[in-house]
Amino acid sequence: MLRVWSASPPLQTLLMPRSPLASLPSRCWGLGPSQALRRPHPLSTQSEPCRSSLSRRNHEAKQKRQREKQMALEAGITPKGKAPAGSSKAWTPKEVVLYEVPTEPGEKKDVYRLLPPAYSPRYVEAAWYSWWVREGFFKPEYQTRLPQATGETFSMCIPPPNVTGSLHIGHALTVAIQDALVRWHRMRGDQVLWIPGSDHAGIATQAVVEKQLWKERGMRRHELSREKFLREVWKWKDEKGGEISEQLQALGASLDWDRECFTMDAGFSVAVTEAFVRLYEAGLLYRSQQLVNWSCTLRSAISDIEVESRPLPGHTELQLPGCPTPVSFGLLVSVAFPVDGEPDAEVVVGTTRPETLPGDVAVAVHPDDSRYTHLHGRQLRHPLTGQLLPLITDSTVQPHVGTGAVKVTPAHSPADAELGARHGLSPLSVIAEDGTMTSLCGDWLQGLHRFVAREKIISALRERGLFRGLQNHPMVLPICSRSGDVIEYLLKSQWFVRCREMGDRAAQMQVRCRKGSSNGLSVQAVESGALELSPSFHQKNWQHWFSHIGDWCVSRQLWWGHRIPAYLVVEEHMKGDGEDCWVVGRTETEARKIAAELTGRSEAELTLQRDPDVLDTWFSSALFPFAALGWPQETPDLARFYPLSLLETGSDLLLFWVGRMVMLGTQLTGQLPFTKVLLHSMVRDGQGRKMSKSLGNVLDPRDIISGVELQVLQEKLKDGNLDSTELAIAAAAQRKDFPHGIPECGTDALRFALCSHRALGGDVHLSVSEVLSSRHFCNKIWNALRFILNALGEGFVPQPAEELSPSSPTDAWILSRLAHTAQECERAFLARELPLITHALHHFWLHSLCDVYLEAVKPVLSHSPHPQGPPQVLFSCADVGLRLLAPLMPFLAEELWQRLPPRPGSNSAPSISVAPYPTTHSLEHWRQPALEQHFSQVQEAVQVLRALRATYQLTKARPRVLLQSSEPGELSLFKPFLEPLATLGHCGAVGLLPPGVAAPSGWAQAPLSDTIQVYMELQGLVDPQAHLALLAARRRKLQKQLDGLMAWTPSGGEEETKRQQRLSSLQLELSKLDKAASHLRQLTDACPSPKEL
Repeated sequence: MLRVWSASPPLQTLLMPRSPLASLPSRCWGLGPSQALRRPHPLSTQSEPCRSSLSRRNHEAKQKRQREKQMALEAGITPKGKAPAGSSKAWTPKEVVLYEVPTEPGEKKDVYRLLPPAYSPRYVEAAWYSWWVREGFFKPEYQTRLPQATGETFSMCIPPPNVTGSLHIGHALTVAIQDALVRWHRMRGDQVLWIPGSDHAGIATQAVVEKQLWKERGMRRHELSREKFLREVWKWKDEKGGEISEQLQALGASLDWDRECFTMDAGFSVAVTEAFVRLYEAGLLYRSQQLVNWSCTLRSAISDIEVESRPLPGHTELQLPGCPTPVSFGLLVSVAFPVDGEPDAEVVVGTTRPETLPGDVAVAVHPDDSRYTHLHGRQLRHPLTGQLLPLITDSTVQPHVGTGAVKVTPAHSPADAELGARHGLSPLSVIAEDGTMTSLCGDWLQGLHRFVAREKIISALRERGLFRGLQNHPMVLPICSRSGDVIEYLLKSQWFVRCREMGDRAAQMQVRCRKGSSNGLSVQAVESGALELSPSFHQKNWQHWFSHIGDWCVSRQLWWGHRIPAYLVVEEHMKGDGEDCWVVGRTETEARKIAAELTGRSEAELTLQRDPDVLDTWFSSALFPFAALGWPQETPDLARFYPLSLLETGSDLLLFWVGRMVMLGTQLTGQLPFTKVLLHSMVRDGQGRKMSKSLGNVLDPRDIISGVELQVLQEKLKDGNLDSTELAIAAAAQRKDFPHGIPECGTDALRFALCSHRALGGDVHLSVSEVLSSRHFCNKIWNALRFILNALGEGFVPQPAEELSPSSPTDAWILSRLAHTAQECERAFLARELPLITHALHHFWLHSLCDVYLEAVKPVLSHSPHPQGPPQVLFSCADVGLRLLAPLMPFLAEELWQRLPPRPGSNSAPSISVAPYPTTHSLEHWRQPALEQHFSQVQEAVQVLRALRATYQLTKARPRVLLQSSEPGELSLFKPFLEPLATLGHCGAVGLLPPGVAAPSGWAQAPLSDTIQVYMELQGLVDPQAHLALLAARRRKLQKQLDGLMAWTPSGGEEETKRQQRLSSLQLELSKLDKAASHLRQLTDACPSPKEL
């Protein structure tokens, strides 16, 4: 039996007092003249001017306090006893309620215990996740047994986060969006597979383990064998790699954990090897000596995405790894190259990298540059070595930049490498892997750090009289995001993927544009196999990137990663003819057989050396959609769930990850790895700043979920890798942004706040205050359910939804609003527009259910006998409303839905996570748009009544109200809603005054529309003279503001628009005050103030 407890007082004490007039039939208000409006006996909550001396003194004291408060406000003084607004905390700690019932992991939570009186995230989120996993709700096999099963599949993979780190708010946005979509499809009846996984993160993981080895043992990795070092990495992964899984579970991610994938698992390694071999056999993978992005600190090539382009405005000093003193950048050094045979002739070139001068092999000018026409074909002397260099002409040289002459260093510049290749120039590599100068520089530079050599080279130029100046020069400096070192471009023999052919195929994919919905998008019919990018504006970047794509270097000089399945044939290498012989095979045995066929030698006499390098992490990540499903084996999962239904990820990964998945997926599987791509924007903080550790604004989602003290946040900064300057800046930023720490908000609030943003458009600016607001929304839902459960009582039996018939217009209105909300949610889920869903749900729960229906139904529930209709309506609102909410707030929805009594005879779902999602079709019999339109006028009347009450400060009194229209029959719309109008407007009886009948004297008047007037009783409810003084003070203040605005002349059109808007607002407010004062003056004769008695 369902047992429900509420800390609220008995129901009858929750109901607001009702005026005796509320029980009168409305016909006596609509037919009789003004004499029918005799005042009934006053309620105890009403204020009378004629009273005992004690009550009069109490009343006078209250009026005095009100006048003092008003005077203080007018003077800008904070009332006594209250802290200034600026010094108050933005939030106050809430009482934490814990779920303390002994429950084994995987066992269902006890839902028969008493509900806490207020929402507490830790209580709500306890125990549910492990039960969901144990019951198999997240597995596609379970979903085939659901009554609402559609027979369709929906598959998606999580973008595998790096195993080294922890999830931040950007990851939380990805999870919130993906899980909402996944849960909706699951409740809809689709067979859903959401694949979890993590990336081995070659560079980052190796760096972390190397740092740990040095810290704990004082050892470098080269002091261990490769095998021993890899054992250390696996040990670290087993100990530390579970943090991401814990975070995903804390976020409520409904992943199929039995299918979890790690990119270094044995099965995944087989897929990586197979992919490499197949690409090689197809001629799409080759080994060549080319320029690569090289990190001298890591001593490895790195990918483009790991290169940070840092703009420098001019002279800038940077502290770099391995350099004891700061290094200067943003300076242009001018160097003279003497013309051979002409003692006084020279060509001056500018360079920001004088350390590469020893690698110069030519100087280039534009062929049409008249300044150098006479030097075409001449030789120049190298300023350091004196060797002869050709002066060449090339149309890519920009004659209007600098001196119009550029030095050519093919071994250390991508642009120079292309220029040198066109002119047959041989490159000279003068910077080594470790960032020191090579032997080609001569003994005086060999072995020096390149930035030390820079200063020595400039000194040598000065001594030789060939230094021509130094000036500020804006530039973009390539920085290794992993080490902070300056990237060098080095010539290295590496493995490359030919991307042009695959890129052309990817670029030519017909991209579906979505137009016509709320953000300009709806699906157009396109031919089969097309790729849909959403939002569609990313299509331009997609096309541009693939049309300019170069070959992809996939070699990395690391130990941790997928070792390249390529082997050097030693015997052929020792021939010394300059051509190495490499073979590729799935195993060494296969490679040996291939080498024997290639060289004509027997397998036994061949010696093979496997390439020590590993593959770029992005190579294995690009295989994730199909490798995670068992490829290259023909597994049931691959057959059933590939291609994926949708890929959802951050827009910053569109090219480096999404593009490469499309290239390799199409090449290796013969079909697109997915047909739809949903891209969200970057998450920024509330001030619009990019999340950065150095700014101190990178947040662990768990800190927002569980709350955290400022001291703990500061300690986390110290555990990071920030230098002392960055640490000080970040700590100061945290103290400013989170002076009291971060309040406990809960998972559901965080998810709801993230999904509320239009993440598919501009960047997401998230503040903790927004998440806290969502927590308040959770509390609203919690209190609504406690009220509903209390109203249902013991022994309540729900009716089937299709049999529920509303017993009143108000019941019909809320059911229509509920059906409309379901329609909006369904439409938005189909369009993948989550902000529309959060808006619809927030509006229904807060503004329709809590603010209107629950308030309106309270007096009805106090009737005896107990009405049958409203409890059934309340149950349907709770049941359907929670199921609508479940994809976004899974914990709160489950906690409350489990406490609802089941419908009799129905095959009730064991969990809301697998219960049917409400559809437009299933609820269309509740829709009454015309009724909703009529009730909207009632809500407008409520606002007018509340505004009148506020104007006259009727805090407790329940004044009578009359509605009058100049249009016959217009007031008939209000007749069915007179009782809820009185309840919601906090008034007594509401009546209808016939057209042409004079309103009672002294009643306040306000227009509801051009044809409808509202009258509210004031006689005996206010002290006119005391209230006139308050209105006068308020009027003086507003008039002062108005005069100031009238005298101010704005400088711009936008300011003038705002000024006019404010003027209109002030003038309207003054008009209302004048009208209210007029009504109060009419009352002074009828009821003298207490001072006159």
